[in-house]
Amino acid sequence: MRAKTMQQLRRYHLYIGMLLAPAIIFFAFSGAIQTIGWQDDPAPPGWITAIANIHKKQTLSRPRKPRPAAPAAAASPDRPREAPVAKGPSPIPLKAFVLLLSAGLIASAALGIAIALANRTTRRMSMIMLAIGIVLPPLLLLV
Repeated sequence: MRAKTMQQLRRYHLYIGMLLAPAIIFFAFSGAIQTIGWQDDPAPPGWITAIANIHKKQTLSRPRKPRPAAPAAAASPDRPREAPVAKGPSPIPLKAFVLLLSAGLIASAALGIAIALANRTTRRMSMIMLAIGIVLPPLLLLV
């Protein structure tokens, strides 16, 4: 490819990256929270519930909790007992990898923002694209 074409491609890459970096950081962070399972706690903090809903359902509204089921009847002789669940492989190695992946995405996006803003030639447009990337997703969430 010619040098001018490569320069244009780099600039497009820069601006697309600045536009999407805030969302990448948000979804990497909320994905880490999903992986840890904090949203499944009996009474998670409101901010965890909010970002879990955005991550999973693209909405701020809280999902309706199902009504509590009637108390289970004691096992009776005519009612079969549940079979024991077979133990499978541990989820911990994959969870550790996903947490590392989340940290890497956050760090990479943050470094990309820092590098882009350090370039005087493209700083103004980078800041504009970053601002759009910060403001647009919450606006789309409210539409």
